[in-house]
Amino acid sequence: MKALKIKNLCKTYIVNKKQNNVLRNINFEIEQGEMVAIMGPSGSGKTTLLYTVSGMDTITAGSIDFFGKELNNLSDNEISKVRLDEMGFVFQQMYMLKNLSVYDNIILPAYQSSKEKDNRKNINEYAIKLMHKLGISEIADNDINEVSGGQLQRACICRSLINKPKIIFADEPTGALNRQSSSEVMKIFNKINEEGTSIMLVTHDLKVAAKCERILYIEDGNIKNEIYLGKCSEEALRERERKLSNWLMELGW
Repeated sequence: MKALKIKNLCKTYIVNKKQNNVLRNINFEIEQGEMVAIMGPSGSGKTTLLYTVSGMDTITAGSIDFFGKELNNLSDNEISKVRLDEMGFVFQQMYMLKNLSVYDNIILPAYQSSKEKDNRKNINEYAIKLMHKLGISEIADNDINEVSGGQLQRACICRSLINKPKIIFADEPTGALNRQSSSEVMKIFNKINEEGTSIMLVTHDLKVAAKCERILYIEDGNIKNEIYLGKCSEEALRERERKLSNWLMELGW
């Protein structure tokens, strides 16, 4: 089954009475269980694409099919429910509520969701399991300003998984991290993907993109090209990076 089917997607902003066509007739699909990176120059429309296909921003024209649901035909409330129950989000800026502990931030979306609203015991147990899996059990009770950037991003990934989403959308998820933390976060994403969750991420980092199954290259609001690398294996990582680097150079990246 297709996780996403995007057809003739357009996004236009009006700025100072001038029309700015940020996305122009975008067409692509993401398979269930696939991990896809979006790359391209600054201002090419990468983040706008992620925001529109996930329903966080409206589209000007076209259609977005999310696991058989036409997102563009849903009401705002219906889209909000889909985002809460069936999508997970990870951003470069690690948005967490400052008055809550790390653990409370992680469980909050599940308490807001209708999926397990009558069984908070299950939610709490799953949050503990996720934190253990991602190696941050020891910071559960910490305030968010008492942990490192790498720990906080892992907590954000836990939060994105708490409602067992069908897909995770990530915008520069390693952008604020050092190389070691970035590598650790990508290993987590690869493991999540191996377990069946689809992932679409925006990145400018070649090393991050090389760990994805497929890379789409966007320029001037159009998808210009794509490359298929297959599922990631650590043994072939250098070869994947070399292949991706050569491909990007050919595209003038």
